[in-house]
Amino acid sequence: MYGKDRIYKKVEIIGVSDKGLEAAIEAALVKARCSLDRLSWFEVEDIRGHIGDDGKVTEYQVVLKVAFELN
Repeated sequence: MYGKDRIYKKVEIIGVSDKGLEAAIEAALVKARCSLDRLSWFEVEDIRGHIGDDGKVTEYQVVLKVAFELN
């Protein structure tokens, strides 16, 4: 695999979870695996969230760039 020429494409996805940042990342990657083959790596581009009326975090949102190898 390594040591040979490879070409990748990156796409942007957003993971959302009320359980935390890691859960938001995992949710995004699980869904990406359903429609993209040969996932290779991800980069966290942005982190944000939603604040409820009580002032507590109600949702975590993580913007990812996901790379996959082209056939």
